[in-house]
Amino acid sequence: MAHFVRIENGVVVQGIVVSNQDTADEHGVEKEEIGAAFCSNLLGGTWKQTSYNTHGGVHSSGGTPLRKNHAGIGYTYDETLDAFIAPKPYASWVLDQDKAQWKAPVDYPTDEGRFTWNEATTSWVEVG
Repeated sequence: MAHFVRIENGVVVQGIVVSNQDTADEHGVEKEEIGAAFCSNLLGGTWKQTSYNTHGGVHSSGGTPLRKNHAGIGYTYDETLDAFIAPKPYASWVLDQDKAQWKAPVDYPTDEGRFTWNEATTSWVEVG
């Protein structure tokens, strides 16, 4: 099974799972452009493949990562990075372009405990 998302104005608006047979050529080789065309013919729009196993530019099973992150509704697609990027969680956070993930301006504490981000003070605050 292959996962595809529809993109409108650079934003992911829909996701579907497509059968491998609908992404394969006459030799059974899966190709993104075949799957994207299948999705477009079925539902219209522009489609990109996304990998359920890719997070932060790493494939969880050791395979080849695809577009840095598995896409979700509301993610943006950055054509230059060829990456899916989650919505920015806080105004002060910056994009780590290698991982296509947002990063706080202050590293997460290494102390034991749980912390939450406080945007007003741009710092991590221990909870409970």
